[in-house]
Amino acid sequence: MTSVTLHPSIDGGIKAGSGSFAGGTLSCLCTSKTVRLKVKGDVAHNHACGCTKCWKPDGAIVSVVAVTGSDNIEVLENGDKLAVVDPSALIQRHACKECGVHMHGPVVRDHAFKGLSFIHPERFAESGSAAPGFAAFVSSVIESGVSPSRMDGIRARFRELGLEPYDCLNPALMDYLATVAAKNAGTFKE
Repeated sequence: MTSVTLHPSIDGGIKAGSGSFAGGTLSCLCTSKTVRLKVKGDVAHNHACGCTKCWKPDGAIVSVVAVTGSDNIEVLENGDKLAVVDPSALIQRHACKECGVHMHGPVVRDHAFKGLSFIHPERFAESGSAAPGFAAFVSSVIESGVSPSRMDGIRARFRELGLEPYDCLNPALMDYLATVAAKNAGTFKE
């Protein structure tokens, strides 16, 4: 299965987080006027994502994306190079206008994820952030041009890496979304 490549940061194996990551600096790919963001604290829900909206490095089938509180993010340098990719999307992905890297994607609309921002932890200059723990929206890679005949191999490779593949989010996040929906509908029971 190791012949299936998914993303450069996980193809060689999942690197465990330090458990004490205090945050770091995210950078775009530009070699001049690089966009830099400061992120306070570790990330949560780090995962491989097969959706067609997330930024992926060249040649990657999936992205690697995690969340942090939007208030944990500060643009340090060249924020004028950032633009929202799709203003109608739930996740307002701010990408570098030159290299295309999605630097942060806050959720600002009324949603269970409001107040969170999605980031790509492989762009940290520092090592030690929480490791990916699952794979989400795996079937969506078909929408980006991957042949359906490759899906068994892709799912097997995720499992080989220790990342359970889901065609939505992992059960804990799906339960959270359902809990918020039940509370909003007045049907929540403890």
